[in-house]
Amino acid sequence: MGNYNYIPSSQTEQDELVKILGLNSVDDLFKEIPESLRIKELNIPSGKSEVEVRRIMEGIAQKNQVFHSIFRGAGSYYHYIPSIVKQITSKEEFLTAYTPYQAEISQGILQSIFEFQTMVSEMTGLPIANASVYDGSSAAAEGVNMCIDRRRNKALVSATTHPMTIQTIKTYCHAMGTEVVIVPEKNGVTDQEALASLLDETTACLYVEQPNYYGIIESCEELAEIVHESKAKFIMGINPITSSVLKTPFECGADIATGEGQPLGLAMNFGGPYLGFMATTEKMTRKLPGRIAGQTVDKDGERAFVLTLQAREQHIRREKSSSNICSNQAHCALTASVYLSAMGPNGLKNVAEQCYSKAHYLQKELSKIDGFGLVHSSEFFHEFLTHSPINPTEVNKALQEKGILGGLPVGDNILWCVTELATKEEMDYLVSTLKEVTKG
Repeated sequence: MGNYNYIPSSQTEQDELVKILGLNSVDDLFKEIPESLRIKELNIPSGKSEVEVRRIMEGIAQKNQVFHSIFRGAGSYYHYIPSIVKQITSKEEFLTAYTPYQAEISQGILQSIFEFQTMVSEMTGLPIANASVYDGSSAAAEGVNMCIDRRRNKALVSATTHPMTIQTIKTYCHAMGTEVVIVPEKNGVTDQEALASLLDETTACLYVEQPNYYGIIESCEELAEIVHESKAKFIMGINPITSSVLKTPFECGADIATGEGQPLGLAMNFGGPYLGFMATTEKMTRKLPGRIAGQTVDKDGERAFVLTLQAREQHIRREKSSSNICSNQAHCALTASVYLSAMGPNGLKNVAEQCYSKAHYLQKELSKIDGFGLVHSSEFFHEFLTHSPINPTEVNKALQEKGILGGLPVGDNILWCVTELATKEEMDYLVSTLKEVTKG
């Protein structure tokens, strides 16, 4: 056997390409990567049996610390997932389904998308939803992109937005040549006076999260009124769990609603894959990225599903496309749909009420410890920011030794999160541990 590889070009062709590019060798393409990070050769060991590989992988997995008591959120949340969700979504009919390029023979996946869109519309109060996008941050950035035109090319983003979402919006906007201006915060919420001063005829939109990064509930109706006076669009990024207890984006006057669907039946999964959902008004339907599945009837008058709109350049004229979204995270969207169906409106409301009440219980107990007072006094949902009498990293290190994943360090403060899975015993244990830590 010769020395074969899967590189489609010959060495002669590679040398010619290197010469055309004005390089000395292929290695010059990777000169920006530090030498310490480059792998010179792959020392692949000889093959092992299945049982040997399993033991090796289990040994590696044991290096991970699995927390059963979690008080951290900031975009990824520890919720209970009913067993029926995984049982249904693991069926091979769903796992093997692929993007419906041939819509007429993809009725199952099209229906699942249609049902997901319907549920997103119910959550947001807005009439039109798409088949989802990559995650909450990309949904926010796509929402901003929907509002940009030649005359209005400036996007305002509240400083109370999740830092990763701000970065994602800036990345999208940089490529589009769109100016991004951060609206300052005041007492943990969007500064309305600063917002009014930043609005002008070039402003396309304002993006605000509800609840915001600090867990605080924003005055979105007032923000929407201020933005609309300037004829700009108002985008709300929401936590879907709050949809049953807070006013919907529609009720707040939002033109676009986006959000991260991870709380809807998706495990934390070390950060992904997650799910971005989007909804908007009828006037902005054709600006939605990705695709929209619709319901119709076939020649026999039976219920059927179609791909109604597609905004990707692969499907329509490139100059008319508004997105290059290649996947709608269909299986994650299906998971969210099954979760919402299993929970129902009352179940979702129960989860939200437990999150709210338990978070407020923990906050009151923490406030009894010197140095753990609230940073902001505004109303919050299930996350809240406290001061820390000692370095937050040291606090979390001590909690980790007790099997507790503490809140997220935000500067010298700590962002705590409580979901329905936190028990009173776990919260009391957290508080007693913090008392020991601070005394030491």
